[in-house]
Amino acid sequence: MSTNQTAKTQTVTFKVFRFNIETDFLPYYETYELEVNHEEVVLDILNRLKWEKTGSLSYRRSCRHGICGACAIQVNNKPVLACKENMFGLIELFGNEMTLLPQSQKRSVKDFIIDKKDFWDKHDAVTPYLVSEIDENPTSEHLISPESVERHAESDLCIQCGACHYACPAIDTNDEFFGPAAFVKAYRFASDVRDDAHEERLAQVNAPGQGVWDCMKCFECAQSCPKDINPIEKITKLHNRYFHDDVNPVSNVATRHAEYLVHTIKKHGYLDEAGMVLYSERAAIVKHIPDALKMFKAGKLPMPWNMPKSKNLDEIKTLIDISHTSKL
Repeated sequence: MSTNQTAKTQTVTFKVFRFNIETDFLPYYETYELEVNHEEVVLDILNRLKWEKTGSLSYRRSCRHGICGACAIQVNNKPVLACKENMFGLIELFGNEMTLLPQSQKRSVKDFIIDKKDFWDKHDAVTPYLVSEIDENPTSEHLISPESVERHAESDLCIQCGACHYACPAIDTNDEFFGPAAFVKAYRFASDVRDDAHEERLAQVNAPGQGVWDCMKCFECAQSCPKDINPIEKITKLHNRYFHDDVNPVSNVATRHAEYLVHTIKKHGYLDEAGMVLYSERAAIVKHIPDALKMFKAGKLPMPWNMPKSKNLDEIKTLIDISHTSKL
């Protein structure tokens, strides 16, 4: 049989991030042109750049099977696993000019190699392992049912590549924030029926400043994850665990916001915005008074005592009762 097939190729211009912490004050870019064929992935391009163009280029790589997460970089600010991302797919998305970047430019040590200390410190802080009293000489495995495994919601598939962590805008503005990868790991063990450290772990991820309530809900983590784990889903599940388990309750603006949202919808069928701000912010509400007065004068802020009620309120209450199981 004839297998003569002409390989599809396209010329692509690569703008390559360069930085060496030992010699450079600021990062810079080098530009190269390569003929790219339809079978190549980003890692092939990195290899060719190093072997054919600039031998000093540095990057991490290991398994080439999308398992170790070592080769994660960014292409035109899109997080990718270099060993899995097909070049023609990126050409279709971005065209024939691409900028190759490390996961975090400010953490670059040598080109695409970054210092991931913050990532691993936060990973370790959420007790990322099973805590369970077991027999030192067990006679059988500690098995769990398939239904119990499904509760993990594929959180055990995380490869700790850091793509979601360094795509998270909250990480850049809040050094204490654990980040989506740490929350996925926390959920993995918080959802395990064999684990005995639920209270401690949930208390860690609910703490103000570092915990799940400081998530911006931007969904960048879901879009960046190369394994389609959907970290924002796990963050939401941790929110729910806070109310379901009632573990070490921490009353803050975010938890009160969630509580009042359910109460106001169940009471009126509509969102009582004024009441929500008052309930959530408490004494801090004084900072919102000037804006509230402007909204009130413009007729955009109904008062709690003048809230309309939905004509379908009974149906809304029924739906909430059927679907809502948290302790609110």
